[in-house]
Amino acid sequence: AALFGKTDIPKCVIENIRSTTAPPSRWTSNSLEDFSLFVVLNLAQWPVSKEALIEAGAVDVIKPIMSEGDLQGLKATMACAFLDAEWSAFPDGAQPASKSTAELMTNIVEKKGKDGQYAYGVFKLYTATKAFCDLSKAAAAGDSGDGESNTKTLAVPSAVALCFQVISDLVLAAVDDAEGGSKYVPDVMSAQHCACAVEYLLPAILQASDPPRKSVQSEKAASELSQMLNTYADLSGTAEVGKTAAKNAAEKIKASAGTARPVLEISHDLWTQYRKREGQPLDQFISQERGVEVDESGPLDFLPCCAPSKGDASCVIS
Repeated sequence: AALFGKTDIPKCVIENIRSTTAPPSRWTSNSLEDFSLFVVLNLAQWPVSKEALIEAGAVDVIKPIMSEGDLQGLKATMACAFLDAEWSAFPDGAQPASKSTAELMTNIVEKKGKDGQYAYGVFKLYTATKAFCDLSKAAAAGDSGDGESNTKTLAVPSAVALCFQVISDLVLAAVDDAEGGSKYVPDVMSAQHCACAVEYLLPAILQASDPPRKSVQSEKAASELSQMLNTYADLSGTAEVGKTAAKNAAEKIKASAGTARPVLEISHDLWTQYRKREGQPLDQFISQERGVEVDESGPLDFLPCCAPSKGDASCVIS
């Protein structure tokens, strides 16, 4: 890709798309326009060729194709994400972009294609997760201050849970003594992209319930997910960018445990359901740092140590 970026190929493929008179919906498979957009999609993922495409005006040329909504629209959407297009460039508040990239990630993990658009194997998981990550980055940059109006579009529980799934599956594959596993073992880059996406989407993932309330489910989710992210960060093959993103996300998720976080709760539940289906160990990421303190008003008030008449109204279950 670096060598291609130093040639006139980026300019040529952009010019092929710019000069066509046929609408994207009429492009046939492997036509000049279709092939050129696929080349743009691949070159946009790598630094040197990415800069060459930006200099050739790639974003302005392929941006209108995003509204097509079919295979060409998906390729244009991912390419624009790779080329650092601003959040406002994605049509309809980026709802179609969010849905199509999350759907692509899901289909790849489940080893299936999409009827009438693409077969399994056409796109790699690291391409789909990078597109989702770069969209998350654009959403976070587009939000003002600590807002989450843009990140909320991407941070739907199913997509967030899928990011957790990709990261934890890599952890299970890397830990020798872990039981179970996944039918699809993700690559290191895919897990890194998912860790970065989670960090970008934290304002929406950690949005508190309205009105605020306590939640045992959120506390459990925060503890388990922060442990999983820290385990991923400590893997020997994790790059520094993935390590930093995972550590930051783990710290913020753990610090959020005092209040109900609906998106975090639902995402954790979906992730847990997936692990059950796959026969993975559900205690793999349970923290052993401390017990859970309860008192006489809790669900364990039948225990002798929790009874008010005993004089000691609390106990710790290890």
